[in-house]
Amino acid sequence: MYNSGAGVCGQPRYNARMLKWLLTLVVALVVLTAVSPWLARLGLGRLPGDMTVRMRGRLYSLPFTSTILLSLLLALLSRLI
Repeated sequence: MYNSGAGVCGQPRYNARMLKWLLTLVVALVVLTAVSPWLARLGLGRLPGDMTVRMRGRLYSLPFTSTILLSLLLALLSRLI
């Protein structure tokens, strides 16, 4: 018999792995939001390739290069640990 992954009353059962990744993502976003002023003092967010857009009186930051740089640093750190 094929199990479609539905629980009682047709509700989906959540995979524990998926919940761990979701929790990790939320924690990472909270930490990065908390340390973003400190990272801005180091120059992250103002690298070539990072964009800042002002629209309707609000300032939106799109830190493409900074995101790639932080991803590479975190990947290196995780390899060393």
